[in-house]
Amino acid sequence: MAGEPQADCLFCKIVAGTVPATVVRETETTVAFRDINPQAPTHVLVIPKVHYPTAVALAEAEPAIAADILREAAQIAADEKIDDHGYRVVFNTGTGAGQTVFHVHAHVLGGRGLQWPPG
Repeated sequence: MAGEPQADCLFCKIVAGTVPATVVRETETTVAFRDINPQAPTHVLVIPKVHYPTAVALAEAEPAIAADILREAAQIAADEKIDDHGYRVVFNTGTGAGQTVFHVHAHVLGGRGLQWPPG
């Protein structure tokens, strides 16, 4: 059922505290933690505590939580002191775009030049 924790979801397990992560922020609706394979000096994932596979599914079902993710991304950028220099917020959707965990998550990337297109 959409929104409910999934037993086989890595990020649901991080939310539940059964899989460790380097958490940098937590709110009532989100958890933010460092990526285990960082692609930039700052690479933090922001996830909702509810399970939805994609950003669109979350935005359609619970738009306030989708907004919470973006607010947290901005706060992380400020906390990491990359907000003045620029940062990127990325939602990968589908395997063709590089999504490997099907629990919506935003990548907050910064701390180095981020060229466009990204790859």
